[in-house]
Amino acid sequence: MSFQAYLDNIQAKTGQSPGDFRAYAAEKGWTDAGRLRGDLKAGTIVADLKERFGLGHGHAMAIVALLKGAKREGDA
Repeated sequence: MSFQAYLDNIQAKTGQSPGDFRAYAAEKGWTDAGRLRGDLKAGTIVADLKERFGLGHGHAMAIVALLKGAKREGDA
């Protein structure tokens, strides 16, 4: 499955766009200058996304990758 397909599935399941997840991360204090803070563990974020949005592990990790800037919307 492509990264974009993950994002599309996440949006269909939660109603939240990648931009919404970026805004949520900023509200939670997970980002600095639009990038995921280096002192945060992925597991902390994954646990929150699973609880708050009902995401599975793979979809939550896709959001972590998005926040890290490792992947962007539209990446294959």
